[in-house]
Amino acid sequence: MFRIFGRQGYIFTDKKNPKWGIMSTILGLVAGVSICLAVHRTYLNGGAALMQHGAVVLLAIAYAVAGLVIGVRSLMEKDIFRFFPIAGIFLNVLAVIAGGIIFYLGVV
Repeated sequence: MFRIFGRQGYIFTDKKNPKWGIMSTILGLVAGVSICLAVHRTYLNGGAALMQHGAVVLLAIAYAVAGLVIGVRSLMEKDIFRFFPIAGIFLNVLAVIAGGIIFYLGVV
């Protein structure tokens, strides 16, 4: 028999990917992409941030906080694969930190 991926046999497990962990990852991606697009549009505008860009960053922070709460709650479930909740928490923390830095630099 051919060994395609270096493994042979089956792995039987009751673990599953939690749907809230996947949602947390999606919210983290949406928040991160939104912040990156707002920063890029500000750069294209010569560094002058429009009010819409600030609103996008503020909404992205709200998405990231919601995704962070969902990710932590899904990480506490039993018998799950931990990839999506941990990835969601990581992406959402990065989005909150990036948004906080942007607002801090905008005030200073």
